[in-house]
Amino acid sequence: MDRRELAAFLRSRRERITPADVGLPAGPRRRTPGLRREEAAQLAYISTEYYTRLEQARGPRPSHEVLAGLARALRLSDAERDHLHHLAGAPPAPAPGPSREVRQSILDLLRRLPQAAAIVTSATIEVIAWNDLAAALMEDFSALPRRERNLVRRAFLGPHPQGRRLYGVSDVEEFARMSTGRLRATAARYPGDPEVAALVRELHEGSAEFARLWDSHDVAIEPVMIKTFQHPLVGPVTVNCDVLDITDRDQQVVIYTAAPGSPSEQALRLLSVVGTQRMDVPT
Repeated sequence: MDRRELAAFLRSRRERITPADVGLPAGPRRRTPGLRREEAAQLAYISTEYYTRLEQARGPRPSHEVLAGLARALRLSDAERDHLHHLAGAPPAPAPGPSREVRQSILDLLRRLPQAAAIVTSATIEVIAWNDLAAALMEDFSALPRRERNLVRRAFLGPHPQGRRLYGVSDVEEFARMSTGRLRATAARYPGDPEVAALVRELHEGSAEFARLWDSHDVAIEPVMIKTFQHPLVGPVTVNCDVLDITDRDQQVVIYTAAPGSPSEQALRLLSVVGTQRMDVPT
């Protein structure tokens, strides 16, 4: 435990937060920049004396529960939370399972891509955020129960409306191989997560194709960068597929764009007009 660095870090994080940030009145005689110590302690559900001792570099090693309270009270980012734990001599425990929380900046990015269909997938390849054009091109995800938003489950177990497997996408077999490998890697990263284990078990029991691919033990498979969706309204839509990794959340942003001036670009424009409706991102 590095008491001096921990004390300095806590003080610096406390002083950057205004009372308004946490719903407290500023008051006419406030001299302390940011929060007062007693306010930070109250928000962290610890005593003012204990918090003061931490900032004076003479406190005992905080428990994981206290560190969690401090991280919440001081509105720490994921990187700052990890740093806090390391300073306290209590390295953070690994995440119990894949994160489904999408950063606000990523949600804003999706909305700022009106000519591109974009989704965010979790480590289990569940669609956890999308923009309007993605909903028009693929599926109204807001109308689906959560389990049907998982693209691996959908590829192997369906449903396949009108005989279109995974929205009639041209690379469905390549996607099946890639997603199986990615799910295998996910299972290794989260060995204790019951939801990941249940998904693997369901797919293994329900799909001979998945069982065969899973038993191949492949984990590194290159994705297809150009694919075609068979859309029931506008017909074939060929798009470039770019994937951006969000490493701190173990998520991916998948962006589909059509070549400028192509019939597929015109098809996406049409979908943006006739197939778009407001979708709320699931919590």
